[in-house]
Amino acid sequence: MSTIAADEAVEQESSVAELPLGAALNIAFEGRYHQRRAAGRALWPAAGMHRDAALGLTEAREWTLRRLHEVSRSGIGISIEPAQTAERAALEQSLIDFETVSYGDLSVAIKSGVQHGLFGGAIANLGDAAQQERYLGPALALDLLGCFAMTERGHGSDVASLETTITYDAEAGDFVVHSPHPSSAKTYIGNAAAHGRMAAVFGQLVVDGEPHGVHCILVPIRDESGAVAAGVSIGDNGHKGGLLGVDNGTISFDQVRVPREALLNRFGSVDAAGRYSSSIDNPNRRFFSMLGALVRGRICIGGGGAIAARRALSIATRYAERRTQFTHPGTDAETPLLDYLAHQRKLLPAIARAYALGFAQNDLIETFARVASDPGRSAKQQRALETLAAGLKALNTEFANTAIQTCREACGGAGYMSENRLTQLRADTDVFATFEGDNTVLMQLVAKGVLTNYAEVWGGLDALGMVQASARLVGSSVIERTGAGLLAERLVATARRKGDTAAIYDRGWHAWMFEERERHSTDSLARRMRAADRDSFDAVNALQDHVLFVARAHMERVVLDSFIAGIAATTDAAARQTLEELCTLFALTSLEADAAWFMAHNRMSDSRAKALRRQINQLCGELRPRAIALVEGFGIPAEWLGSAMIEG
Repeated sequence: MSTIAADEAVEQESSVAELPLGAALNIAFEGRYHQRRAAGRALWPAAGMHRDAALGLTEAREWTLRRLHEVSRSGIGISIEPAQTAERAALEQSLIDFETVSYGDLSVAIKSGVQHGLFGGAIANLGDAAQQERYLGPALALDLLGCFAMTERGHGSDVASLETTITYDAEAGDFVVHSPHPSSAKTYIGNAAAHGRMAAVFGQLVVDGEPHGVHCILVPIRDESGAVAAGVSIGDNGHKGGLLGVDNGTISFDQVRVPREALLNRFGSVDAAGRYSSSIDNPNRRFFSMLGALVRGRICIGGGGAIAARRALSIATRYAERRTQFTHPGTDAETPLLDYLAHQRKLLPAIARAYALGFAQNDLIETFARVASDPGRSAKQQRALETLAAGLKALNTEFANTAIQTCREACGGAGYMSENRLTQLRADTDVFATFEGDNTVLMQLVAKGVLTNYAEVWGGLDALGMVQASARLVGSSVIERTGAGLLAERLVATARRKGDTAAIYDRGWHAWMFEERERHSTDSLARRMRAADRDSFDAVNALQDHVLFVARAHMERVVLDSFIAGIAATTDAAARQTLEELCTLFALTSLEADAAWFMAHNRMSDSRAKALRRQINQLCGELRPRAIALVEGFGIPAEWLGSAMIEG
């Protein structure tokens, strides 16, 4: 995205919030990226940003492509640079751009994500300088529309088991790309059904009869006139439950030959003599290095889901402020929906969680840019990034689906009307829980990362050694905090000294309980895994619910750490006080959801568990007069919401 003058960004902010508190909250919420997000809003071509829900499949696809061209001409979404030379600012901007595109129709956001983030990102992250010089510019300019062909009918999450083959023919000096079985067909591939001319195809590389694991190769699938390439078969996935503007399709290959230079060769290459070489000798590490280079897409989907949830909460809150039902006792006036406690409980804890996840997303963007731009990054740093990206993608998209449905219900029959935007948001975000990593699988990856850190602390201790070490470490933790978590660590230490006398609204007590939930569940899972037969499917399968609990406990703690750090960086007094209340609401709502666990593990008394609900209700009542300012803090101008029921 091109830069704009600071005064233009400030001018744009006047349309984001009408209330001083809303403007101050927006500055605090967007944190270190506020100016760049404001710049994106200033560039955003708002006219015609929403697709008519009545458009048919073909019309929706063509509208989406036209709209993508409009967005790209504004300079948004094209901040992809080669991995070898990308600087932190460009890496951060690529993620901020996707958030900006997500203010509008999500089909456009996903088509941009496919074209720029996935197809362009594959070239930028997996290709060499010559390949980037030839293909990246046309891809970003939309002169070369492309696909990211990874998922197959037979294998989605299990990328290592893809069936497509990429076989080097030494005699001809080229590669043969082939789909050996019906289950090998690529499916759900964006840009495939109608618009794509080239695909970044993932498959098993075979050189001189020796397999080298999954690699990526560029394969032309259509010519400039749209004719399908020889040996390529393309199908249309047809009508979907949402994202109608994205032309998802299937691609199969029948002995398709492509030049040797088409193999994206950052992590593995084949020379003219037919010799395979890689800078990473270990095939397993090479595979995960390749996947790790593609983590940007996962971060984008989580960020896009978060924006969608904020849009829905903005619509539902504004509607609840103006919609009245039933005469208020002692008056002739009817009561706004937002005055009812049940309605407050629907929307205000969700708004608090949206803020919490937003602060965590800011930290993820910073972490991604710092790690990805560091050529000397360690395996531990890369693993921490991938764990954080997986967990936040899962939390953000799960929250989006839950929050949007809650907002739809909170608006009654009006929320079901297409003109009010909520049903389209709900339909379009549904699949966010699936692509760029199924959420359940991602949370298992989070737990794996947590357990890997745990193993590094405990080493090879046997059961007796673990008991003895645990006895020495009573009151401490194996949880490693860096950056945003350091302030929370100090708060926990203070709360431990207070013990049960810590107040229910004490931030240190919140952080302590979040830490205890993670530490205890991780401890017990590690012990169960040591005792389990790792070769037994049933034994390992029986641990899955525990694995997912550990992952969620870890991510909830990480999110709270980010919220605490975000508040500490806030300079406006009114905004800071409001964020403190929102953070308390987020923390208590999370604790209330797991109150049974805390009581069962003697971390919380019955009376304190009951007090959680009273405190949450009180907070909702105290925040209610500031509800509009809270959603203004999300940074979405009211006129961009496109909801008829809150206009006029």
